Amino acid sequence: MPIPNKVFKGSIGDTLQNIEIDVDIVIDKLNSVNVNKSQGPHEIHGKLLMELREEIAPSLVDLFKASLETGVVPQDFRDATVVPLHKKGGRDKAENYRPISLTSIVGKFLESVIKDNIVSFLENNNLIRDSQHGFISGRSCLTNLLDFMDEVTRELDIGNSVDVIYLDFAKAFDKVPHKRLLSKLEAHGITGKVLRWIAGWFRDRRQKVSVEGELSEWTEVKSGVPQGSVLGPLLFLVYINDIDENILSKFCKFADDSKVAKVVNNAHDAEILREDLEVAKLVSRLANGI
Repeated sequence: MPIPNKVFKGSIGDTLQNIEIDVDIVIDKLNSVNVNKSQGPHEIHGKLLMELREEIAPSLVDLFKASLETGVVPQDFRDATVVPLHKKGGRDKAENYRPISLTSIVGKFLESVIKDNIVSFLENNNLIRDSQHGFISGRSCLTNLLDFMDEVTRELDIGNSVDVIYLDFAKAFDKVPHKRLLSKLEAHGITGKVLRWIAGWFRDRRQKVSVEGELSEWTEVKSGVPQGSVLGPLLFLVYINDIDENILSKFCKFADDSKVAKVVNNAHDAEILREDLEVAKLVSRLANGI
């Protein structure tokens, strides 16, 4: 397994090792629950949790603290019901659907607390590359477009030719190897009890598929970050954070969708662009164990 480059340059004492949880934090999460969303595989409705927030918050704090302290994640937090969400094309083809994982609402509260702390740590230490615009506060599809188009139009205005290549990694979220993701997290300064909890969150995950009310048997999930979880998208960003390392061309990312642009006025420029694509391809293959 490749050893990732160390991204966090601080001391061990400055890494994100533990997270403090109190009643106020949990009540804030309960207040923000979307009661219109699915109640998940365990059929605990979000409205019930919100209405009883004052009564259940202390017990949830004890549960969350115990889970973080021991690294033991309840099986309910690791189970998912996968439902197909139609994306495009004919509805008779499986590849035209995106699998969405419906997970425990209570588990999502703890995921959300952990996510908030990881995001704060990454932002305070400037660990996520500026090329990433997905799932980052203050960034969006619009900032991705404006940043990229600013570079391209500036070069076109001075008479240069610009080649643009669009990249999309097939089933990117589903192919993330858990051990490599954990090593990437450690390289970004996420260690101690937090890293141990995330490792426990991935361990012995199960899922079943629901189609028109019919359920499959449970099956083990050996790779990937769950689409539909709170923590999954952030972990994926950390995983692909270094994909544009050592690339000379302009590189813009929105989650797993990427764009590469390079001024190409001669054969030498074209060769640099080809080399950058080979680097990106090599990094993605190493990351996914290919």
